[in-house]
Amino acid sequence: MTDAPRPVTPVSLVAVELTDLCRTLDDAAVGPEVAGRLRRVRDLAAGLDPYLDAMTTAPSAALADLETRTRGHVWSDGPLEQEMLSGHLEGWFLRFLVGMTGAQDVLEIGMFTGYSALAMAEEIPRGGRVVACEVDEDVAAFARDRFSASPVGNRIDVRVGPAADTLARAARAGESFDLVFVDADKPGYAQYLDLLLTTDLLRPGGLVVVDNTLMQGEPYCGATTPNGRAIASFNQAVAADPRLEQVLIPLRDGVTLIRRARVRDEPS
Repeated sequence: MTDAPRPVTPVSLVAVELTDLCRTLDDAAVGPEVAGRLRRVRDLAAGLDPYLDAMTTAPSAALADLETRTRGHVWSDGPLEQEMLSGHLEGWFLRFLVGMTGAQDVLEIGMFTGYSALAMAEEIPRGGRVVACEVDEDVAAFARDRFSASPVGNRIDVRVGPAADTLARAARAGESFDLVFVDADKPGYAQYLDLLLTTDLLRPGGLVVVDNTLMQGEPYCGATTPNGRAIASFNQAVAADPRLEQVLIPLRDGVTLIRRARVRDEPS
């Protein structure tokens, strides 16, 4: 039997802590009012993500199957784990971004089993493409197998190898993209963004979407892991860069939308 996904977002971590705390409550010791308030806060945290999923349009059959197979796969003790899946809520968020921006060509840096790539491929118009970068050949093969079962799987171009090398080759070939989704190794984020900004990979008016920018709360609670420190540094660098405009959205483990700063008219 497959283990349930472990909590990896700020809200899910809060929910687990509050659930454990409520199990130890002695109502007589803390009083019924305090106990009731703690349980109310637990319910607010624990119920949020399931409610968001329930109120979001259901995924396609191909996406639902991809998620089921990813959750059921036995991953090794290496860096790959089912929690790396973008999932239903974020998949629909990305689809909306593709649709609202009218993106024709999409670049994904860090594919894993392909949920987000397939979600975006379902939204791009006929003739569009998703170029998906993945460093692990086995997980790329897993994704390709699931793409073959989707009517839009042929819109996804999987490229295996270090993402920085793939991006450099794409830039030399003159490729460019309307939307870029970054969900790869966290210490590499700064390099990937720099490549997008210093080449023609990101088209004028293009949007960069960066995942895990809350990194389990580490950037604002004190980074204790290499990934947490990398994200904290990345967030600070983006916020201080005058070339950029950005908004950090508390969706799952944090999603930051980034675009080149626009020249605005001075008020009269």
